[in-house]
Order: sequence, then structure tokens, then C-alpha cells
Amino acid sequence: MAGSNNMQDTHIFARMRELHGALITIASVMNRPRNDQRLVAAAGIRLDQALFRLLVAIERMGPIGVVELAERLGRDYTTVSRQVAKLEAMELITRRGNAQDRRIREALIAPKGKDMTDRLDQARARLAREAFRDWPERDVDELVRLMSRFASELERMEAMPGATPARPGMAGPRRL
Repeated sequence: MAGSNNMQDTHIFARMRELHGALITIASVMNRPRNDQRLVAAAGIRLDQALFRLLVAIERMGPIGVVELAERLGRDYTTVSRQVAKLEAMELITRRGNAQDRRIREALIAPKGKDMTDRLDQARARLAREAFRDWPERDVDELVRLMSRFASELERMEAMPGATPARPGMAGPRRL
């Protein structure tokens, strides 16, 4: 059924600009310092914005090496390394060696850090109630299901050997 694939390709192409615009808006809103400050205040915690974002990333993705963490966050390795050391000194994370590669020291959430991210999750849920106040529960469930599916597919594509370069002549993962 080559015709049906062609029809689907046309539909995806037509919707991609709208989807990409929505993702840019979401990322932009989520990365605004005032929104981080509001979330941190609602959680009743005190933590620098840069450290807050790293702590949450480590809790969600950990155990994770600093190089991978920096790459995933699009930040400089040396900066992330210093910030991870601060989180460790604050007893919010711990570090351990990687079982497969002794050169890698992984960061993972510590009990004190987990308590903090749990408080952030509760505050995030309270704030999200406002965004979803007029949404039927099934729509929220469907959004979460589809966004999770999309995120998994993007991760899978990036991990594929020989992924399409971001720009002609440049090595790297395929980009939307």
C-alpha cells in the first residue's frame, strides 16, 4: 500500500511545523527562570536554578555520568561537573563508579535529593491543575500517553547506528 504511506507522509509533513512550534513553546515556557522560581517557591525549597534543573535531571535519568548528563542538557561538561560536585556536597546526590566502565562516575539521587524532587513533583502537579483545569481526564491521559510514546521514539531514533546527521556534512543525531 504505497499510496497509504504517501498519504501519511503528506499528513505528517503538513502537521510537523505546528508540532515543532508547540514543542518550542513548551520548551521555552519550561526554561524560563521565573517559572523555575515559581516552582521552587511552591515546593518550599531553596535551591539555585541551575542546580534545581540538574537535580531533577539526575533524579529522572540517573544513575548517569556527567558527560552524558551535560550532553542531554546541552550544557558544557566542565560547568555540569562543578554543579554536580555542589549537589554532592549538599548531600542531594551521590556518586559511584559505573559497573561497565571504571572511568565513568555516575550521579544518582540521594535520599535528601529525592525528598526535594518529590516536593517539586507535588508542586508541579498543583501548578499543572491550573493548565488542565478545563481538560477532561481522558484528554490529559491521552496527552501523556502520546508524548511518552513520541519521546521514546525520538530516543530510539537517536540511538540508531548511522542516524541521519543534523545538517549535511555534520555528524550527529537526526533532528526534527
